[in-house]
Amino acid sequence: MQDIDSLTRQFFDRRTAMRPTWRTWLRHAALFLFAFCTITVAGSLQPFGPLEIFPGVDPQTTTEIVDFLANFPSHYLTLIIASIISMFSDPAVLQYGLTFSISLLFILTAHEFGHYIACRLYGVDATLPFFIPLPPLLGPAGTLGAFIKIVSPMPSRRATFDIGVAGPIAGFIALIPIAVLGLLTAKPAAHSPDSIQAGLHFSEPLFTRILGYFLGIDPTFTAFNAFSAAAWLGLLITSLNLIPSGQLDGGHAVYSVFGEKIHFWTGRIAFIVMIVLSILGMYFYSSPSGLLFAVLLFVMMRVRHPEPLDNTPLDRKRLVIAFLTLVIFALSFVPFPVQVL
Repeated sequence: MQDIDSLTRQFFDRRTAMRPTWRTWLRHAALFLFAFCTITVAGSLQPFGPLEIFPGVDPQTTTEIVDFLANFPSHYLTLIIASIISMFSDPAVLQYGLTFSISLLFILTAHEFGHYIACRLYGVDATLPFFIPLPPLLGPAGTLGAFIKIVSPMPSRRATFDIGVAGPIAGFIALIPIAVLGLLTAKPAAHSPDSIQAGLHFSEPLFTRILGYFLGIDPTFTAFNAFSAAAWLGLLITSLNLIPSGQLDGGHAVYSVFGEKIHFWTGRIAFIVMIVLSILGMYFYSSPSGLLFAVLLFVMMRVRHPEPLDNTPLDRKRLVIAFLTLVIFALSFVPFPVQVL
């Protein structure tokens, strides 16, 4: 008599993942286009773009700050309209914004379709990528990223691993040419030997430093451009997704390699480490970014990882890929990505 795991494997071998309808394609395409617009506008604004935020507005006293906040909706609407007008009246600004949005969306799309295609190969039901538009200034990139929703059980630990790591690996490969273009087209920083714009310093990941070494360009002595800004955000997104917690991509990988108990503890250790980094970041660099990441990990830590139907351990080939994924995390992660100066 066949065991349950064998029957499960046979079922998923014969199964075909659900196919999206044309209405589903339209809905997801509309989200993609909306995100494309918000990212393009956000990419034209500081800290990544050339357009100044609220030019001529510099509240100093408490009264001026309160007045600015009270009239913020009006100021914000004026800024967005002025930015759009600037983009369509100045081809250089429009080109910059489009270069940023196309580059970032290329990375995000590669990441999410890495997951999606892996789901299709395993007969796992999953939605098309949801791209999340975000009004400019509420986030520097005009988006909260993208995600797919898996709506059927994972057939095996191998499928969980392959689907989990397919996204960050695909996204990392996609950002390599973007990062190369960013360094090759970079201009020397006019203000200081740091990548400082709008009072912010963006720490360079190890990958960018190594890439700069081989290209003979020191990224810490160059200013952001549309390509390098998109690559920097792509590396940040990759590193966050590979944190070994909950149902993040890194959580899927750890669960597949080590099992449920190790996955439970790595999520909590990652949360504690991020809390410590957020406190140090606030103290030394006045940067609140670590706190936002800690909140994300707190949520992920409380989401139980679904148990795959087949718990057969990973083979040697996948263990090698797991190590390479760890290398990608090390190349992408920076403890204090944003420093306020």
